[in-house]
Amino acid sequence: MQKILVLGAGLVARPLITYLLKNNFFVTVASNTPESGSAMIAGASNGKSLFCDASDRATIEKLTGEHDLTVSLLPYIFHPTVARACLMHGKPMVTTSYVKEEIAAMDEEARRKGVILLNETGLDPGIDHMSAMRIIDAVHKKGGEIKKFYSICGALPAPEYSDNPFRYKFSWSPGGVILASKNSALYRDKGERIEIDSENLFKDRFKCEFPGVGTLEVYPNRDSISYISIYGIPEAETIYRGTFRFPGWCEALDAMKAIGLLDDRVSDYSGMSFNDFTGGLIGDTAGKNGENIAAFAGIGPDSVAMDALRWLGLFRTEDMGYGNASPINIITDLMIKKMMLGPNEKDMTVLQHLFLASYKDGSEEVISSRMVDYGSPSSDTSVARTVGLPAAIAVKLILEGKIRETGVHRPVIPSIYNPILEELAGLGIIVIEEFGLPHDRMISRDHICRD
Repeated sequence: MQKILVLGAGLVARPLITYLLKNNFFVTVASNTPESGSAMIAGASNGKSLFCDASDRATIEKLTGEHDLTVSLLPYIFHPTVARACLMHGKPMVTTSYVKEEIAAMDEEARRKGVILLNETGLDPGIDHMSAMRIIDAVHKKGGEIKKFYSICGALPAPEYSDNPFRYKFSWSPGGVILASKNSALYRDKGERIEIDSENLFKDRFKCEFPGVGTLEVYPNRDSISYISIYGIPEAETIYRGTFRFPGWCEALDAMKAIGLLDDRVSDYSGMSFNDFTGGLIGDTAGKNGENIAAFAGIGPDSVAMDALRWLGLFRTEDMGYGNASPINIITDLMIKKMMLGPNEKDMTVLQHLFLASYKDGSEEVISSRMVDYGSPSSDTSVARTVGLPAAIAVKLILEGKIRETGVHRPVIPSIYNPILEELAGLGIIVIEEFGLPHDRMISRDHICRD
């Protein structure tokens, strides 16, 4: 029986572990919460859970050597250590995280040792790559070019559970969501390079109708221009990768940035109330934080953003209970307490690609590639399914010899993305493709709203 090491037992691990156990692999879950790993193994005879400190390099090296393949679900800063350990033993690795420079630099050694380090095999990044490349390769095979490409993904509460002013609940790492809100962004629009700094990230948004879900807002996601080379589309005049949210999130987060609530500088907040803390960020000692905060942030006193701040409790007068802390730590703690997806609630993931393809005969078509998936309160969240299952399928395909590539990879080549997408469809994670659509189905940045 082939043995798989899974490093990490966080919110997205269970579907991956369950899939591998059912496919008759021996699974060792190593994490700093072995009780979580044991719960995911659920008494299966072909699994075990043990304690492992991710910073313990010697233990990581020992465990990778004892297994046929390692899946790293650890925070991304640990992936290079895991990858080096895998290369030391000539063993493959799978992650769901972005390729970092340290990992990319291991490509030649991995090829020389005949192993694959497969990254970005989750949802975003992951299913987004695979579903996009299936269209791009099809267009190129017909001699066409991709002139415009929009790729937008979001992990959200199902609409009926988006019942707070942010219209958002966490079904995966809250810290990761908040930190991502501090990113800057880069994309190409009609041949023009557009750079958006962190301060203005949520101002650069537009609305989009998603079938069966309703109106969503979109804001840019990190560096889109790098995907021109990753996806092999130098001809693209427009390339934009974005994030979906329900209306409310962008306005609220934009105001929170303006006030300084996402600042990471540590100060002493001993003895302060939430009201003192919030007012202090703008130098307000007048005791009318609500009014003054709205004026400082340039928003209405009855705006969605102010509703969100009140709902979080940022104008309460009781002691916060903090000493040395940063505003972003305090905000993250408040959000975790009030905004985690409940045990009887369900989440959803939504993905939309739109392409404008042109052909040598002068014809053009808009192509849509779309996915919506819902979690279940009785089983797994959609985020866990759509992140964990692509990685689990990749593991099986590698160990069965059906993925034979070596080196550092993303799932952007047919021999990797086709079998994964095919099996995902069999598991109910289906990407719907529509060809020959009219031009008015194409997203336009002209619809951007800067209110």
